Amino acid sequence: MTDAPSTLTLSLDSGGDVVIKLRPDLAPGHVAHIAALANEGFYNGLTFHRVIPGFMAQGGCPTGTGMGGSKKPNLKAEFSAEPHVRGTASMARSSSPDSANSQFFICFDDASFLNKQYTVWGQVTSGMEFIDALPKGEPPRTPGKIIKAVAA
Repeated sequence: MTDAPSTLTLSLDSGGDVVIKLRPDLAPGHVAHIAALANEGFYNGLTFHRVIPGFMAQGGCPTGTGMGGSKKPNLKAEFSAEPHVRGTASMARSSSPDSANSQFFICFDDASFLNKQYTVWGQVTSGMEFIDALPKGEPPRTPGKIIKAVAA
């Protein structure tokens, strides 16, 4: 496939597929990194280890603790003015702006206090109800899982 992927589909155990429109116009490095991880099978079987009602659902940690990442190098920040609103897909990171790796979050509601501080790389276009249905908690007693992630 020579074309860059335009969507990331997360098949969740909470009932169905979440389709995220990728935004290489905002964060080309992050989109390429996430698409590569997805198509290598990295996200398959990982959980949403931090799900806070009214805020966001965070996943992509291989240890399920919020402390892990992939073997790939961390990413340089690609902050933009794109707002963090319902369905925004953005990268989790430590206090260092250039520490994003594999963990990401999807906003349940407006989170404008994150604007210009976290890299927005996509927007949910369908299946947000399956993010809404994820078990809540930090971590949830039985975390929701990504069955399969595919960038296409």
